[in-house]
Amino acid sequence: MTKFCLTVTCASTRGVVAAIADYLARQGCNITDSSQYDDPQTGRFFMRVSFVSEKGNSLEELSKGFAETATPRKMDYEFHDESRKMRVVIMVSRFGHCLNDLLYRWRIGALPIDIVAVISNHMDYQKVVVNHDIPFHCIKVTRENKPEAEARIMSVVEDTDAELIVLARYMQILSDQMCQKMSGRIINIHHSFLPSFKGANPYKQAHERGVKLIGATSHYVTADLDEGPIIEQDITRVTHAQSAEDYVSLGRDVESQVLARAIHAHAHHRVFLNGNKTVVFPASPGSFCSERMG
Repeated sequence: MTKFCLTVTCASTRGVVAAIADYLARQGCNITDSSQYDDPQTGRFFMRVSFVSEKGNSLEELSKGFAETATPRKMDYEFHDESRKMRVVIMVSRFGHCLNDLLYRWRIGALPIDIVAVISNHMDYQKVVVNHDIPFHCIKVTRENKPEAEARIMSVVEDTDAELIVLARYMQILSDQMCQKMSGRIINIHHSFLPSFKGANPYKQAHERGVKLIGATSHYVTADLDEGPIIEQDITRVTHAQSAEDYVSLGRDVESQVLARAIHAHAHHRVFLNGNKTVVFPASPGSFCSERMG
């Protein structure tokens, strides 16, 4: 049986969970996993339900029938086929650790994504990308050609039907127009534990301040640089004896893991925008399994 999931956002009202469960039961669906959150500050309700259709209903049938339940409660909702992989474009500059990590996870099926293209403003990773049978696009970006370069980037995104852009240490600032057009569909990895030590050289700043923890932050991209809703973060310990270069090396592993976890959450429809924050539900049982070991 195909496993589906339903995501719901609406105002917090009595009986929402019961209404959702009742609809799925009437359609012959068995719930296998469920997460919900009622935000007392915003009054918004968020829910993600995994289920199997024991009657063999299609997504279209389930979605169409749910309107009768959703409309009176003004629900924003989507049904998803959990076996379907999300189409992703990765963008990278000259730091390749996150790209290489994602290529490996993609190759063994550890992430529910299809990498449909890699875009870079340099040629450094053309060979490794092409060796994975993934289209590689080198799009140089300068101050003078930025609008044309972004138009070419968006052309790749649209031609591949990509649903998500991942900035795997892509060291160019995207325009406000592109951020707005792809709102909620661009994930960045920032080599710092935001909101501290922003900008281009956070490890140097952290070293100068004598921090004992460094980290990485994955967030949605908005027009405000490094201010987008945070999806995932992690840290590693450092000591007074380590250099800024040590921080960079130690940070690479953290960045790779944080970015992968953020993509995993987004691709499994576990992330909900909640103003300038996010609600991130735990992974369903079995969702971290790889298709093969290596």
